[in-house]
Amino acid sequence: MAASSLGRRTAMLFGIVKTFSLQRPVLPIISRCGSLFQIATYNPKPLRLNIKDPYIPNKEKEDTPHWQKTDKFDRKLFGRYGSISGVDPVKLWPSPEKLEKLIAEEQEWQPTLEVMLQNIAAKEMEREKKVKAREKLIATNMAKMPKMIEDWRRETRALKMKKREEKARKERLVAEARERFGYALDPRSPKFQEMVQEIEKEEKKKKKLLKSRMKQGDTAPAAPRT
Repeated sequence: MAASSLGRRTAMLFGIVKTFSLQRPVLPIISRCGSLFQIATYNPKPLRLNIKDPYIPNKEKEDTPHWQKTDKFDRKLFGRYGSISGVDPVKLWPSPEKLEKLIAEEQEWQPTLEVMLQNIAAKEMEREKKVKAREKLIATNMAKMPKMIEDWRRETRALKMKKREEKARKERLVAEARERFGYALDPRSPKFQEMVQEIEKEEKKKKKLLKSRMKQGDTAPAAPRT
């Protein structure tokens, strides 16, 4: 008896599910209590096309929106209504100029595999060329390195020698100022600068006189031999 009662309940349950499934789609959900059923409430409205009297805008009218006069809208009309739209399918194709532009854009942004491989090979060759040029420059500079180091050392020695000479000259001028005036002078004072100018003039005169004497000695006639 229990089995017959269970059978009746099962039949009733399947009858209810069948009734709802004919009306709305049923989605099964597995839970701890067993199998439950959720009825989907989404019921989209079918797309209704007015084939007998479709809306075809008049492009000659001024009140017709501009976007309804474009080729894009014509393609939409032809795709929806077909020949009833009155759109010439030939006009939907791009013009030769536009087709060439589309082909050029496709070749630029979507190149073929062969072109991509050629571009990769060209970039690789350019990279190798730059690497070789850099290696050559490094090798050339490394070959020049000993001479560059020697030149730097020579310039450093010359600079140090010049600094020592300037220091010795400054000390000599300070000592001479103390000997002339009987007290130490500040090398930045006008009096010290005037003394330096006088000494430089005297040194120039001595150099000029020495140079003139040397020149006269070179041009003097040699003594006759007896």
